[in-house]
Amino acid sequence: MKNLVILGGGYGGMRILQRLLPNELPEDVKITLIDRVPYHCLKTEYYALAAGTVSDKDVRASFPEHPRLQVKYAEVKGISLEDNKVLLSNDETVDFDDLVIGLGCEDKYHNVPGAEEFTHSIQTIEKSRSTYQALISLAPGSTVAIVGAGLSGVELASELSESRKDLNIKLFDRGNHILSDFSERLSTYVENWFDTHEVEIVNNANITRVEENLLYNHGEPIPCDAIVWTAGIQANKIVRDLDVEKDKMGRVALTPQHHIPRHENVFVVGDCASLPHAPSAQLAEGQAEQIVEVLLKRWNGEELPESFPPIKLKGVLGSLGKKQGFGFVADRAITGRVARLLKSGILWMYKYHRG
Repeated sequence: MKNLVILGGGYGGMRILQRLLPNELPEDVKITLIDRVPYHCLKTEYYALAAGTVSDKDVRASFPEHPRLQVKYAEVKGISLEDNKVLLSNDETVDFDDLVIGLGCEDKYHNVPGAEEFTHSIQTIEKSRSTYQALISLAPGSTVAIVGAGLSGVELASELSESRKDLNIKLFDRGNHILSDFSERLSTYVENWFDTHEVEIVNNANITRVEENLLYNHGEPIPCDAIVWTAGIQANKIVRDLDVEKDKMGRVALTPQHHIPRHENVFVVGDCASLPHAPSAQLAEGQAEQIVEVLLKRWNGEELPESFPPIKLKGVLGSLGKKQGFGFVADRAITGRVARLLKSGILWMYKYHRG
């Protein structure tokens, strides 16, 4: 029986399972899902977990169940593309006929001394839990520095400002405006929200060093009681270590069919894949749909599609606490209560009506 191994039960891996199970999986194929935790995690909501406004169970969903699905809870240690094997941290090996790599991303510290050692993270559910413990334990009047004012940093800063109104929150961004990937109108709207809620934005920041409870901006020390790093991502180290072509973020260059060149049975989905759009849950799910089409044709001995139409993203939504939001849908900017309700509705639909 062929073994399809999926590394990571994130948005891409989960969508592949949803499309193949229960009725599309050929009788001669089984699936082995390998993940560090025994559930699918809603990574887009880690900021709320770290801020203490949702509970752990609110950012989890169960993996599907099927007689030919085996879920292994383990850490991936390495991948042998030549031998078709995955090495786990307990020295166990798993053979695969087809492999989908969806190991996600890690923080990128841009060679800033001390950044990895002395900052908190929201990249994994384990790190988000640890960040929550650090933030919730702070005394009133403490200073929290959030480095990076992209979507994650903005959502964390806004949620934390509502969860802990007693904290002094500083949001550091290297640009002239926060949310550099958004329009100036949306950036200005969010900046005004932060001004109203007394969150300090430090523009044109250049973090040169981090020490324990000390952040250096342009070489000047800024005392902080906690520092959270949201200033960039890179592909998982397991993927960065593969001897294949990658882009500057360490993401794997792929064929139009989403597999690694010269390895037609090895696919990469999500944050580890070099794609024209910025990494997102929506992009990973769109890519997963196309990977399933390729897998089904491979298993049926059919000719593979030469290419796929570009993955169309419906938009991006961000929250500003529990009542306000921002983003764009179908290239139209939206702000305020409507944006927040729309994001909440999409999250509810995803969690309770997957597939």
